[in-house]
Amino acid sequence: MSQDDVPESLRTAADSDRPRGILTPSDRDFLLGRKTDYTDHSKKQKRNRIRRRVRNAVLDFSILFEYLEERDRQTVFDPDDEDRDAYTQGITDMLAFLHLGTMGYYTPFKDMLSEGVGKAEQQLAGSNYRMVNVEFNVEPVGQIDVDEVIDKLENEEFAQLTDEELRAFVRLLTMSEGFSPDAARENIQDRVDEFSQRLTESAETREQTLEDLTN
Repeated sequence: MSQDDVPESLRTAADSDRPRGILTPSDRDFLLGRKTDYTDHSKKQKRNRIRRRVRNAVLDFSILFEYLEERDRQTVFDPDDEDRDAYTQGITDMLAFLHLGTMGYYTPFKDMLSEGVGKAEQQLAGSNYRMVNVEFNVEPVGQIDVDEVIDKLENEEFAQLTDEELRAFVRLLTMSEGFSPDAARENIQDRVDEFSQRLTESAETREQTLEDLTN
């Protein structure tokens, strides 16, 4: 697999010249299929080494959380502008990897997530008395009535649309043969200024009406 063959969202991560992280450049080439001249034995050894490094990286986070200085942590999470999207994707995929990897683990992911956020909040507050409720639920998006959704859109009943309907409708829209990302982007961008203007006008009208009512 060449650099041009990887998805756009992985271009930065898959860059051959990127320095070593958990994975070495050789590990990346192996997982991406860039290097295929491995024997069955060498493939097994490669996978074993990658697993060991990932396991030890997980343990390293206990040390990073407790002892890495705040300024260092802030620098880590302040990527250059050109790398920001790729970095955000990396954080998202890291969470996805943890969620997937802990399926069937003896401690549920949501419990570890809740405890982790709680520990971070206590560190921010500098007190063990800081306690927060962390809610995490995974609810699958079910069937939607497409005709009902379209009726709501045609009647501009946007407030009646549920988050579930919106997510499912957008996914179905992108799956349709007639959907074109470039055309959609162009059409929406053409309407952004008009939409912004109407938002501004509505806010000004509200303020004026409120002023008239209170004077």
